[in-house]
Amino acid sequence: MSQTWEDDEELEELMKLRNYPVVKHNSLIQKSRFQLSAQEQKIILYLISKIRPDDINFEYQEFDIADFCKVCGIDYGNGKNYKNLKDAIKGLSDKSEWILIEDEHGERDTLMRWINKAWIYGGSGKIRIRLDDDLKPYLLDLRNNFTSYELLYILAMRSQYSIRLYEILRSYEFKNRPIKFNIETLKSILSAENHTIYNNFKRKVLDIAMREINDLSDISVSYTPLKDGSRSYKSIEFAIQLKEDFDERLKTWARIGEVISPEQMTLFELIHGEKYEND
Repeated sequence: MSQTWEDDEELEELMKLRNYPVVKHNSLIQKSRFQLSAQEQKIILYLISKIRPDDINFEYQEFDIADFCKVCGIDYGNGKNYKNLKDAIKGLSDKSEWILIEDEHGERDTLMRWINKAWIYGGSGKIRIRLDDDLKPYLLDLRNNFTSYELLYILAMRSQYSIRLYEILRSYEFKNRPIKFNIETLKSILSAENHTIYNNFKRKVLDIAMREINDLSDISVSYTPLKDGSRSYKSIEFAIQLKEDFDERLKTWARIGEVISPEQMTLFELIHGEKYEND
């Protein structure tokens, strides 16, 4: 069935929402320790993408559950989505996370929450939600030491580790050199300490994350495990490169579209192609 002009307008608006930037201070990306599911991370990143550059306070954000599902490529006709989203928002509200802060007073661990308040209106299917004020220094009026990427690049990822590692590596991409992490430190950052054996960590965390990041994001990444003079691996070195070739980006957008909205590929590629050429 061919789409009407009204359908095209709706799809174009959907693509614009997926292209909104997620902007975070690097301290929130690189120094925080938290364990969130892929769904919980997408909710937070969706909210962050709605922050405007001139915002000085967090506003209450109101949106339809169906709209959120469409943006994230979730089957919004599934009756379980209301309950699943409600459970995910409650999980976010109940979780507090330690963030390592470094300023003129030195380093300190600060306990922060993600969500201040949330309402879900069952009759209309709307959500009203507000981020916690303690996050303001890391999300509002950022002038330096921040990372910005399009929401689109995490939407098709299924693994919680993929989203988290993508953000971390994306925040170091500007350095144009390999980045090395102690393996135990990396496990802590990713909340993957339960994978005590390296081969399990490699198979269940790293390799899955590498595949999703390379297939579905705007960076290409490879890694090399290092033994540091011992028989066991002690650190991992990542090589990170921004995808600047237009054909390579088109392939990435196509793979994302196949996961989250295969019926929208023509408009998807058109909008992204035009955006890239105008950058």
